[in-house]
Amino acid sequence: MVTMGQCYYNKTIGFFYNNSGKELSSHWRPKDVVVVALGLTVSVLVLLTNLLVIAAIASNRRFHQPIYYLLGNLAAADLFAGVAYLFLMFHTGPRTARLSLQGWFVRQGLLDTSLTASVATLLAIAVERHRSVMAMQLHSLLPRSRVVLLIVGVWVAALGLGLLPAHSWHCVCALDKCSRMAPLLSRSYLAVWALSSLLVFLLMVGVYTHIFFYVRRRVQRMAEHVSCHPRYRETTLSLVKTVVIILGAFVVCWTPGQVVLLLDGLDCKSCNILAVEKYFLLLAEANSLVNAVVYSCRDAEMRRTFRRLLCCLCLRRSTHKSARYTPSARTGASTSIMLPENGHPLMDSTL
Repeated sequence: MVTMGQCYYNKTIGFFYNNSGKELSSHWRPKDVVVVALGLTVSVLVLLTNLLVIAAIASNRRFHQPIYYLLGNLAAADLFAGVAYLFLMFHTGPRTARLSLQGWFVRQGLLDTSLTASVATLLAIAVERHRSVMAMQLHSLLPRSRVVLLIVGVWVAALGLGLLPAHSWHCVCALDKCSRMAPLLSRSYLAVWALSSLLVFLLMVGVYTHIFFYVRRRVQRMAEHVSCHPRYRETTLSLVKTVVIILGAFVVCWTPGQVVLLLDGLDCKSCNILAVEKYFLLLAEANSLVNAVVYSCRDAEMRRTFRRLLCCLCLRRSTHKSARYTPSARTGASTSIMLPENGHPLMDSTL
């Protein structure tokens, strides 16, 4: 007999899953095996890729700039997301029923904290790029202390949003407010999380749209004085490509998960969200792999550093004999334009 207003801290995980109508399997089903196999594969790739990004930023002095500190923080958040999802894969399926309430909140909190930190850092990178482009700087002159404060702020917000459910924003004392996807969490928490991510996306769209139109105006203005040099046209196309990739990756990876979170938060009874929620969570986790490709691997200097690090791992004895390389002009996501009037680069789009 369930009494409203009563707390159920002494109940098992199965009690809350039954209350929400979410099936808690007692054996490994084919669907569980597929999800775990895919999840372990994605987690390992996320860990290896983001470790490589962090190592590259730490080892190359050219990357000791504010934007790369933020890229390093993005890699750290995504690395944390890989660890959190790996922990989930080892505590899912039939193993879920053996978790204590505290263990379940730890599993959920790790995911919420890491993914929140990743999304918040994406917004911070967009804002920093906007500031650099508007000031026509190759790299932001933002003081390191302010970058550190920005990174600390990202993690404080992420930890707050990730730890809050375990302490207050749950439904242990209000079973009628429990969500179906996360049977110990309040539906309002899921709705707020989904709306927050949607807000971040809209802000990113606004920031990158403003960057694009600003750069296009600058390019058109310069083209009038240099007979429309092909380099300027290439810059605009490269910027469009980069913006589309950034926003497209975010939409593809996050939109499905945010939609089901919002539907669950709004208590959509007719929506069969449980049939797809595990796959959409896996897609959101895959964004931690996509981030490394979109924000780091498209940088030519970063790719050279990757090759150097991988060669050092494969050929440790030849580490000290590595020849120095001469940096070349960046391509792909990195685009520099020299202003005719003062010789300063218009932008370096490590967007």
